[in-house]
Amino acid sequence: MKLESPAMLAKLTPGPLVRWFARPYVAGGTMESGLEVAHDRLSRFGALATMDLLGEEVHETFEVLRNVAAYERLIDALGSDPRFQDLATRPSVSLKPSAFTAGENAEAIEHIEPIVKRAKEHGVAITIDMEDRDWTDLTIDWAVDLFERGYDVGTVLQTRLHRTEADLARIPAGMRLRLVIGIYPEPEEVALTDKRAMKQRMLDYAATLLEAGARVEFGTHDEEFLERFLREVAPHAPERCEIQMLLGVPRRPFARKLMAGEFGLVVPFRLYVPFALSWDDATAYLRRRVKESPSVMWLVLRNIFKAQRASK
Repeated sequence: MKLESPAMLAKLTPGPLVRWFARPYVAGGTMESGLEVAHDRLSRFGALATMDLLGEEVHETFEVLRNVAAYERLIDALGSDPRFQDLATRPSVSLKPSAFTAGENAEAIEHIEPIVKRAKEHGVAITIDMEDRDWTDLTIDWAVDLFERGYDVGTVLQTRLHRTEADLARIPAGMRLRLVIGIYPEPEEVALTDKRAMKQRMLDYAATLLEAGARVEFGTHDEEFLERFLREVAPHAPERCEIQMLLGVPRRPFARKLMAGEFGLVVPFRLYVPFALSWDDATAYLRRRVKESPSVMWLVLRNIFKAQRASK
C-alpha cells in the first residue's frame, strides 16, 4: 500500500499531531470554547461566525441524541448570551444531516426540523450543510421547504457537481445559498476534477443566483477568485452577498484588505467555526478530512510556514 495515499496518510498521522495541526482550525473540544472563539473574532476583527458541531457520520442512536442535545444547547446559548444580543452579528449555526440519523438518510429530518423551529424561537439562522451526492436531493428539498415555511434556513451547493447548474433553479429568491467547490471526492462522470474550473463555476453560478434574487455566501480561500467575486459579481447586488472562509485559513493581511474594502466593495465576512464535544471527535473529523482531501494537510503546513516567516 502506498504511503502517500490519502487513506494511509489519514491512518498513520498520530492523534497528537492531528490535534496540533487542528488547533488553528477547530475551536476546541467544548461548545463554550467555540462560543469564545466566535466572540473573539467578532470583537477583534468584526468577523461573523457560523458554528458547526463536528459530529457527522454517526452509527448509533445514542450519537444522534447526543448531537441533538448539543445543538439544542448551542441554540439556547446563542439566544441568551449577552455577547450576541445583536441579531445582525449573532452567529448562525451549520449542521450536517448525517449527524442526525443512524439509519436511512431520510430519517434525519425528524431531528433537523425541531432544531430549526427552536432556532427560530431564539433568532438563530440555520444552514443545512451539503455532504456527498447521496444527500443532495434530500438536503435541497428540506432546506427549500423549511425556508418557504418561514424559517431562516439556507443550504449549500457544490460547483464540482455537474448537476448543480440545474439545481440553481431550485433556490427561491431571498434564500441563503453558500457556494463552495466541495471537498467530497466524486467520480468524473458526475463531477469536474479541475479545481480552477470549479472556481470559475462559482463566479458564474453566483451571478445566476443573484439575478434570481437569492442571497449568495461565497465560500473559498482562493484570493484571486474572492477578489474577482467582489469586483465582477457582488456589485450587482452587494446587499445579498457574503464571503465565508474556514477558521484559521485566511491570511490576516488579505482578510484586512477584504474588510477594509480595498477590492472596491465591503460585504459581510463570516468564519466557519467548528467545535467538538471532545478532542477525540475533532481528531476523528480531521482524519476523515485528510482522507477525503489530503490537500488539507498541505494547506495547514503552508500556513504554518508562512506564519513562522512573518514572525521573523
